[in-house]
Parts: sequence; C-alpha cells; structure tokens
Amino acid sequence: MHRRIPTVDRLVTVSVALAASVALAAPASAAPVAAPAALNPNTVEVHLQQQIREAAREAGIRTRLTPPGRATPGTRAIDAGLASMVSDGAIGVTGRLETPTLSWRGAAGQRDLDRGAPAGVQARFRAASITKPMIATLVLQEVEKGVWSLDTTANAIIPGLFPDHPDVTLRQLLSHTGGVPNGTSELLASQVTDWDSWDQFMAAISRDYTGQEHIDAVNAVPWTPAGEFLYSNAGYVALGMLLEAQNGRPVAELLRDRVWRPARMLHTSYPSDSTLRGPVLAEDAWIGTGWLELEDFDPDFFLSAGAVVSTTEDLNRFTRALVQGRLVDRSLVDVMVTPVTEESIEYGLGVYRLPDPCALPGEAFLYGHDGASFGTLSMTLTSEDGTRQLSLAATGRDLTDVAGRWAMGDALVPMLRASCPS
Repeated sequence: MHRRIPTVDRLVTVSVALAASVALAAPASAAPVAAPAALNPNTVEVHLQQQIREAAREAGIRTRLTPPGRATPGTRAIDAGLASMVSDGAIGVTGRLETPTLSWRGAAGQRDLDRGAPAGVQARFRAASITKPMIATLVLQEVEKGVWSLDTTANAIIPGLFPDHPDVTLRQLLSHTGGVPNGTSELLASQVTDWDSWDQFMAAISRDYTGQEHIDAVNAVPWTPAGEFLYSNAGYVALGMLLEAQNGRPVAELLRDRVWRPARMLHTSYPSDSTLRGPVLAEDAWIGTGWLELEDFDPDFFLSAGAVVSTTEDLNRFTRALVQGRLVDRSLVDVMVTPVTEESIEYGLGVYRLPDPCALPGEAFLYGHDGASFGTLSMTLTSEDGTRQLSLAATGRDLTDVAGRWAMGDALVPMLRASCPS
C-alpha cells in the first residue's frame, strides 16, 4: 500500500525551473547549506548518462508486452527492463523505439498512484530538460534567418540582462559555457532553509517565478570562468527571454508554430501552471518514508529550461525532424551536435552525443538529451541519419538518493541494443 504525504499548504502556488535541481539553502545570517545530491542537476545529469550503460535486469511484473507473434529476443529484453524498473520502485514507465526494421512501444506500472490506471504508451509526461534542444532549435532558426549569430551577446538583445557579464554569447548560453550559475539551485536556496522540510520544498517549487527572477538569482552570485562547462538552467531561461524579446511572442507560441507543428508533434505543450491534462503520468516522488505528491509543482520554476510536457512518440518525431534538417538547416544541425565541451558529457548546442552501440567506437553517435523533473526521468535519442529513435520516461523519482531505487538503464540498454540492425 502506498503512503502519500500531502503538503501542509495546498494553496501556495509555485514554479519550477528544471529537471533535477539542487539548491543551496540557508538563513540570511548563515552560510548556504548544500542541498542533497539527489536534487543537484549536474549530479543527476551525469548519473543518467551512467545508467545508459548499465546492464538490463529481468523482473516479473505485469506489463504491456510486445504483441504475441511480434516479440523478438530484443523486445522481450525491453519488456523485462520496463518491468524491472517498476519492480524496483518506479510508478509508471513508457517507452518507444523506432528503426527501419522494428517499431516497438510499451508501458509498465501505473499512470497514477491514486487511481491505479495502467501506464499507457501514449501517456504524456514532464519532459523537463528535453525542452532545451527545442529552445536551441528556435535560437538556431534565428541564426539561419540572419537575425542573430552565435556570437551575438545576450546584452545586445536585452540590454543589461547580465550587467556584470556583457560578453556572454548565445553560443555560450546554448553550450553551458558562459559561466552562468545553475539558477535553479539559487532559486531554491532563496526559499528553503530546512532541507528536512518537504513542506518548504513544495512551497518553493509550487509558486510562480518570472524569467527575471531566474536571472536576478544568478546575477546575485559569483559565476564560473567563461569556457568551463557548468549546466545552467538560467542560461536557457535567458534564451527564452531573448527569443520572446526578438519575436514579440511567448515561447509557447514559438515552439508550437516553429517546432511542434513542422515536426508533427501533436501532444506536446508548454504549460504555465501545474495542471496536467489528458492521459498523463502523474508525478510523485519517493522521500524515504512514503510518496510526496507533486501535483502543485509549477513549471514556471523551469520555464524555457524544462517546462515542456510531451510523449515518447512526439519526442521521437522531434529528434527525427531535427537531425534530418526539417526544423533548421542541416549545416546548422551539424554545428548543434558538434561538442563544444567534453568535460563531463559531450555537449553541443542544446544537444549531447553518446557512442552509437551499432557502430565501432568513434565511428557514429546518437544525439539527444535527458530530462529530470522532480518526479520524472526521461531520455530521447536519435541516430545521426534520423532512421533510429528511442524515447523513455518513468515516474516515481527518488529524491533521497541520486542513484535512486530504479535504473533507467534497465530499459535503455536493451532498447539501444534492439535499435541495431540484426
């Protein structure tokens, strides 16, 4: 039986600005106290990368298996991986793999702890930082039109945005190399003084934040030297603000008209409040003593760094359209996917790459991004030529341990293997 822990004040509105945010919290008179590692965006990012390489494990739990007559050893391994994730503590899991010779989709677990409905293959979920390659696509479209260059500074578009750092460029914001602090950490630090209080945490991620509040938070603290990789949500919030200033339209409309519609993404949205509509994987987080309800989480806390809600089908359509040059010119796609830094991950401009298991080392790569909201982990990857895609999402994230109770690699590894031509 699931024990759920509601927040004390359900009327507080909040907003949340990225996937696995860490914060430094402290009273005004005390030195900041580091948040638990499981809330650190950089730590979680690296851990998601490591999970891809973990061996899949088998488990026995009810799942929507590959239809009889169409199962292969590869799809059976994926089905077992989904089941293993749920057996180990994930609430609901949904995945999709598409290649020239295989089309697989599956789900396991529950869509919602309260209602007990099964997770579905078309379920929507918080894609969190998978928002970043979509925002990067909009920026590269401005570059393609000649409106901006990658060396255009943020302050040239919005004067005074970064008053003490006037030389920060779009390229640096896209690649997390401008020295901009994470931002989510700083927002949480300003709201949470007791990391043992989940009520304080929920109040912090459930209130509205403006883009300027994100920027003010990083302008008030020291930056790292430009050129060093530091994963920054605030950098992508800034990019969203720059896009809105240039176009005179909300980011949600720009994404809808210039990314989702051309890519035929029919079930993707950029919500401005906590409401999740339609068949969704509802968010709850494990906090050691039970489940923490996240239904009041406000995506303004992530804004253009991670507010998107999507499906595995739509994410596959996005990455396919992107690398095939249907959203931005192929020459700029090549710039996007070329790593700017290899310090922790091989990160380009809103996209990172991983070795393609279907090729010899160094010969080919997969491109994509992961997402980590407070209740959901997700991943989307595509081959260089756009012929193979996979996407995976799971709810029931563990906020007490960065390693978590379940591993994405249980399903990702067999999905990657099954993506290779036989």
